[in-house]
Amino acid sequence: MKLAIYQVANVSLGKHNIKDPRLDAADKLVEAKKKIYAQADIVGSEDLKEADAILVPEELKGDLVLMDLEFLELRLGREQSPEEKKLFERLFSALEAEKLICETELNDEEKALLASYQFVTNRPVVTLAQGEDVESAIVRAYDQAGYISFLTLGGKENRAWTIRKGCIAVDAAGTIHTDMQKGFIRAEIISYNDLIECGGEVQAKRANKVRLEIKTYVMQDYDVVNFRFNR
Repeated sequence: MKLAIYQVANVSLGKHNIKDPRLDAADKLVEAKKKIYAQADIVGSEDLKEADAILVPEELKGDLVLMDLEFLELRLGREQSPEEKKLFERLFSALEAEKLICETELNDEEKALLASYQFVTNRPVVTLAQGEDVESAIVRAYDQAGYISFLTLGGKENRAWTIRKGCIAVDAAGTIHTDMQKGFIRAEIISYNDLIECGGEVQAKRANKVRLEIKTYVMQDYDVVNFRFNR
């Protein structure tokens, strides 16, 4: 996941842990040598248009809107197809009303037209309230950018793995190792809530909270997983 920060102080660029407190809670219940968070690639304002999401102080959100308004003004001053002109005029009105492009309803044709241009607010914009903890805002940005995590617990590490929302079990296995994906048999799943309510992985298994899921199972956020596969 690539997260751009705009005028947010005290956040270093580069790899950054997604410090989701749910991993901390799981780590207290299941013994392991290490705890490994999911990670985001934090980039600066020069990469706003390439990021999955943008984190911005609440009072500066208007700066991003202004960037897109200025771009649209230039485009509307040039020749374009009737379809583009109609779309750009609608987007301009939305932005003037402080509605982001990502919040504007678009049909498939409009989305295809928009894909040819790099707008700033055509991605989730997460606002950081004054005094809010930056780490919690980054966790929110991870979610709004369309990412979730699954957990593997015990032994060498308790770890959160990054996948896209809608990812199926066999593809999630591939994020750990391609051999797991190729030899996939089943996924043993414990929901995160069951893990916490039962007080750990062993206790959840004793309470019959483990489900066996097939390749096409759609992964849920913070599923605890053990992949069975042919080696």
